Amino acid sequence: MQDLIERPARYLATVEELLAAERMNQAADLLRSAAPRIERTGFDNWNGGTELWTVYLAIDAADYALLGAARTGVEEQITQRLKAVLEPYSEDWYSAKIVPRLAEPGAAAKPNVRIRRQTRLNIIDGLRIEKVRWCGNLDEVDFLARIYDLQTLPSYDSRYKDAAGDIYQHRVNNCDWSEDWIYDDVRLGLQGGADDVFLRFLCETVHPVVRPDKDASIRLVTQYNDQLRQDGWSLVEEERIAGRPRFVARRAGLAGQLAVSRARTVADALDAGWMQKEIERLVVAVESDPALAIGTAKDLVESCCKSILTRQQVPFTKTASLPELTKLLTKELRLVPEGISEETKGAQTIRLLLRNLTTITQYLAELRSLYGSGHGRDGKHRGLEPRHARLVVGAAVAFIDFMSETYHQRISPTALPQIDPSSILRVKS
Repeated sequence: MQDLIERPARYLATVEELLAAERMNQAADLLRSAAPRIERTGFDNWNGGTELWTVYLAIDAADYALLGAARTGVEEQITQRLKAVLEPYSEDWYSAKIVPRLAEPGAAAKPNVRIRRQTRLNIIDGLRIEKVRWCGNLDEVDFLARIYDLQTLPSYDSRYKDAAGDIYQHRVNNCDWSEDWIYDDVRLGLQGGADDVFLRFLCETVHPVVRPDKDASIRLVTQYNDQLRQDGWSLVEEERIAGRPRFVARRAGLAGQLAVSRARTVADALDAGWMQKEIERLVVAVESDPALAIGTAKDLVESCCKSILTRQQVPFTKTASLPELTKLLTKELRLVPEGISEETKGAQTIRLLLRNLTTITQYLAELRSLYGSGHGRDGKHRGLEPRHARLVVGAAVAFIDFMSETYHQRISPTALPQIDPSSILRVKS
């Protein structure tokens, strides 16, 4: 389709509008910033011959890396909306593929600045209020040398050739700089520099060598994560040194993003628009309103059960509880694999695993009653935290993912077209 090749923005803008309208904000934002390139990547002899095209969406390398395993789900979302836009105009097949944008030769790498300035200031203000000795048991020069190459940073004092001599003079010899000078020194970039430097600084403040007191380190990490979580980051334990945790920075919720992306794909496959709305509520609520996320996770599972039961024309009452719906669904899907005898090694383990999967719904219903949205609370009620909400959401998505795959493979293997790994789709004129 020549017009798409020459004027891709015209069609992709419509795809972006569709994604935004369906609240698939991650995919919409990515498409908005991507540089598109369309290439003919194959030919299928089926039905007289069909050309295969790939729409490559180039994004910054850092953004590509942060997508991680969620990338496949985002590609599927864009591909499906691309189908809706191109269907009236072409018989060719198109797929979306996200790729890292190539850097210009000789150009310096862009700093990865995604942690908001306000988040940084909140963390720094907390350290100042608590009068935390950021270098712990080390002297300041030794501490900073763990993060920066001080010999390459300039000196503010003309008597010294680099930052190492400068800092030693004014913090060790004379000590005429304030205790918290580090936060305002632009050479170190803690307020406006690259994310990896800021995160490395936080990790080093709680390193076992710097701060051997395990309890003190954990208290600091908790304070850091309360702020970082809002921007999608957290410090997590990587290993133990002399029984003390060493922390590293991780993109928070990548597993959660993958789960949510997978849930969106399931909702697409079941053609369940109401599930999409509940998924978007989950995305917003997990961090800011755990009670709402827990209640919505239960609603999401209920929607999945009802959607499959309705497709299979299995009757259920309007007042059916979630455990009742689950029983109907597991019976309809015949979850225990056929042909596995009691004597077969592992048969009982398989049955137990599947039985435990279905009990997830009972626990979700109970959690919603205890902690979720939709019920009044007394003044002494204490809710759960975002980590609990993420656990509940992950369990809910595991349930709907397994049930949906079982439905399509066992009950209705032709309900969805078989899509090859490149997610190619066919559109017609």
